[in-house]
Amino acid sequence: EEMENNSEIDLKFNTDPKEIRKQDDGSFLVIDQDGNEVECDSILYATGRKGKIDGLNLESAGVHAEGSFIPVNEYSQTNVPSIYAVGDVTDRIALTPVALMEGHRLADTVFGGMDRPVDHEFVASTVFTTPEIGTVGYSEQEAVEKYGDIDVYKNRFRAMKHSFPQSETYSLFKLIVESKTQRVVGCHVATDGAGEMVQGVAIAIKMGATKEDFDNTIGIHPTSAEELVTMRTPSYYYRDGQKVDKLE
Repeated sequence: EEMENNSEIDLKFNTDPKEIRKQDDGSFLVIDQDGNEVECDSILYATGRKGKIDGLNLESAGVHAEGSFIPVNEYSQTNVPSIYAVGDVTDRIALTPVALMEGHRLADTVFGGMDRPVDHEFVASTVFTTPEIGTVGYSEQEAVEKYGDIDVYKNRFRAMKHSFPQSETYSLFKLIVESKTQRVVGCHVATDGAGEMVQGVAIAIKMGATKEDFDNTIGIHPTSAEELVTMRTPSYYYRDGQKVDKLE
């Protein structure tokens, strides 16, 4: 919503282009999965990744592949015990720091005498849009599926630096908390510098910080990040998989 309001770009989510037609005047017609049509002058279609395994001759070594990716276990081991794979080609989390972690843990396990399986829980990431989107941990839907009962803290506001010039740029902050333990299991931020902000939050979440730990932390004023430690009342809840606004 913020990107649309401030850039005049028409964003269409959950859209899968099924057909692209070049018209007589040189323009293009895009038809999505629901039959909706969009006319445009040019198209940049960059979705998904493909593993670069051509030329590796995996078949001769007996290594199993699924499409262009190589399935592995928690130790990055393929179906052939002496052969390992890490990074994007394993189709786990396609991020450079994740590949570094996988390679480091593989080296520690195979050559360092340690037992270090990969750990893909609570990996922070950022979408470098305007505003940035920073996220770590579980989404609402994922948290409900894993924990059942969760509390959701959410706030949308205009940061002080945008208030004085009367800018219409708003920020969005959301915390996902497991109800039983009060552990923070998700943080999602849409604001300027969200990536820098969420990297620090990821440390706390990875360490198992609770909502009380967040509440006991003094905020830095005036910053947008202080919202993470000042949200006191849940915006809504999920109980037995169902969203409820208030608890009885």
